[in-house]
Amino acid sequence: MEQKIYDHAVLADKFNKDASRVDWHDKTLWFIREKRDKAAWQIAEWEELREAASQVKNNVLDNLHDYLLEFEKQAQQNGVTVHWAANAEEHNRIVHAIIKEHGVSDIVKSKSMLTEECHLNEYLQQQGITVVDTDLGERIVQLAGEPPSHIVLPCIHWKKEEIGELFHQHLGTPKGNADPQFLTAAAREHLRQRFMTSRVAITGVNFAVAETGEVVVCTNEGNADLGVQLAEVHIACMGIEKIIPQRKHLGIFLRLLARSATGQPVTTYSSHFRKPRPGQAMHIVLVDNGRSERLQQESFRNALKCIRCGACMNTCPVYRRSGGHSYQYAIAGPIGSILAPGLDMKQHADLPFASTLCGSCSNVCPVKINIHEQLYEWRQVLVKSGHVSPVKKAGISGMAAVLERPGIYKFSGAVGRWFMKYIPVLVNNKLNPWYKQREMPAVPRQSFNEWYRQNRKQNGKQS
Repeated sequence: MEQKIYDHAVLADKFNKDASRVDWHDKTLWFIREKRDKAAWQIAEWEELREAASQVKNNVLDNLHDYLLEFEKQAQQNGVTVHWAANAEEHNRIVHAIIKEHGVSDIVKSKSMLTEECHLNEYLQQQGITVVDTDLGERIVQLAGEPPSHIVLPCIHWKKEEIGELFHQHLGTPKGNADPQFLTAAAREHLRQRFMTSRVAITGVNFAVAETGEVVVCTNEGNADLGVQLAEVHIACMGIEKIIPQRKHLGIFLRLLARSATGQPVTTYSSHFRKPRPGQAMHIVLVDNGRSERLQQESFRNALKCIRCGACMNTCPVYRRSGGHSYQYAIAGPIGSILAPGLDMKQHADLPFASTLCGSCSNVCPVKINIHEQLYEWRQVLVKSGHVSPVKKAGISGMAAVLERPGIYKFSGAVGRWFMKYIPVLVNNKLNPWYKQREMPAVPRQSFNEWYRQNRKQNGKQS
């Protein structure tokens, strides 16, 4: 059944009905942002690392065709089968064909935002394949029947008491037990049985090295390693932008990734998969799914530099107080808001407007993506393309008409101040979206323009 699409503002309003959860969600993510800052400040060359990573990624985007062919050649020489998928549907069919070839009906999968983007789990389940996500956070939201709400912290919107109840229902843990250590041990025991019996393991890819044909997967739980080492078949799914030129460049990105994501010096496991072990088959699926089109768009190609650290989400005031599910895309937050419209402008036209354009996302991005500038650019594209509501379009047109005419602008300001002072109910009502969540400011005695001219005259007389 087709899922109904809601506007970001509608879903954010739903999330905001639970005020205590919103406050907790906000503070938790800001705590992680603070950890990121402390980890970054401990490295004197942090900004140099960011600049180096940005330049490496610029080079990759400029020469992506050549690096992809080099990667394919090296991977094939390593005994790996390389597949190319033009879109999500083709990716899902390729993965299913590999699983079907080996006669398997149960598989394990580690965290992969690419497979979330392609809705692989749902596709395989429709084909009769049972998929078990082995990242703890991913497994929690999978048991709950939800998508991840954060690319690094999939169940950040869940409280431990709720997880305890979820595990009681699905894993048979004692009711009321919300101890994190106990719940983690229960999940470990539950997943260990899946690892031991699954013949196929799917992983994502954090980095793919063109020079060597290897893929690197970063985890804190070791679930990718356990799944791959015990399985007969390893399928690694990656977007074509995950390429880096040489192995020496990993030192730059691995130092940036964990610090930006969680404030750690490095992820617990940075696993290199280069060759299948004897008796094992290894497949790499390279997926385009709109990336080539994005590469051709000068204003938006920088979004392909993203290394999926989630730092922009942790700092974004809108994401922190609206929740990841309000974005209705596999990747939420600021980076998702500039990636999603590239896939479907009509469906995701609301996302670039879900931002204050404060620029904090760009400031923390480890590869220097100009996220807030792209959000602003997307707004212009969407308005010109007719992908905004009539109300928003009328409001934008009205504002433009006022701002383009100084006389009307000054008159409107004077009228607005009068109404706010003498008939405030015309402004302080539920029809004003600004008023819903805020107290209106005190009415200024005069406009800035009036204040400036008055003080300029006074200063002129004094001099």
